[in-house]
Amino acid sequence: MVNYFLQGGLFMWPILGFFIFGLAFSFERLYTLTMSSINSKKFLKAINETLDTGGVGQALELCNNTRGPVAEIFHAGLSRASRGIADVEKAIQNAGSLEMAFLERNMIWLNVSITVAPMLGFTGTVVGMIKAFDDIKKMNNISPAVVADGISMALLTTAFGLIVAITISFFQSFFVSRIDKLVLDMEENSVLLVDRLVELEQQNKQ
Repeated sequence: MVNYFLQGGLFMWPILGFFIFGLAFSFERLYTLTMSSINSKKFLKAINETLDTGGVGQALELCNNTRGPVAEIFHAGLSRASRGIADVEKAIQNAGSLEMAFLERNMIWLNVSITVAPMLGFTGTVVGMIKAFDDIKKMNNISPAVVADGISMALLTTAFGLIVAITISFFQSFFVSRIDKLVLDMEENSVLLVDRLVELEQQNKQ
């Protein structure tokens, strides 16, 4: 593999740089999204039980002690519970937008690696073919031995660029699916929380 890398020429190095760049942000996203995932159904049940037994104050404390975007939007909504359901819904909506931005942070850099790596590979291919034709011109010979180096460089840079793009694309697709799941959890559970607060408000009026 090292020999193939070296045969690919100078363009292999920036492609390798974008591979490391993409992997670094992939690991960062993997850690962040893993830490953001909780059992939302279990957490919602705990919030409902806490609201019944300890009120909004203890429910807020439970949110503070729980990681993840669902806990954050619950905290935003519960902190406005005394102001009415309209303020609760507005607070949840604003917090949801912030949490979505947090979940999608740095995803753009994965796109950069996916886009630039194969482009560098194709550029290396063009340079390799130019070298091959230059060798033919200098030697006045089109035998395979004359053009082998240039064509080898051309194919290796393309292959390496595509490998990098495919690998980072796999991570990106996985992260998009995780983000979609977290966003769906936020939306579903925020609706259930608002419904629960409406029930509590009606009970207090009776």
